Amino acid sequence: MTQQLPEGRPAVAAAVIVQDGRVLLVQRRQREGSLLWALPSGEVEPDETAEAAAARETGEEVGLTVTPAKNLGERIHPNTGRKMIYVACEIVSGEAHVVDTDELADLAWCKRDELATYVPYGFFPAVQEYLEAELQ
Repeated sequence: MTQQLPEGRPAVAAAVIVQDGRVLLVQRRQREGSLLWALPSGEVEPDETAEAAAARETGEEVGLTVTPAKNLGERIHPNTGRKMIYVACEIVSGEAHVVDTDELADLAWCKRDELATYVPYGFFPAVQEYLEAELQ
């Protein structure tokens, strides 16, 4: 079932992907609110789960095949006003690269001590906790 806000905008599913002690971030070509660097993400389509959307968007944006591992939670994003659903995903196959050149300018695998450079306002607390545990 589609998860939508009252005004009808679909929820956005974000994939939290950690590999070799780094988290994958993408650089958007256009800011949404104050966001420039973010997790791979996109709108949940009708009759799609947030987990399926996170996996699909990851493939479309950065060419990775991932499997959803855990729903980390949801919130209304303070910078964009969009409903966000965060999904921890595990890589099945592929090498991360910018596939969607219309939406993305770049990507980066970030160590824990680099996160504030890319995302100075921090992450949703449940995502932050997950990253702190995974980025040891």
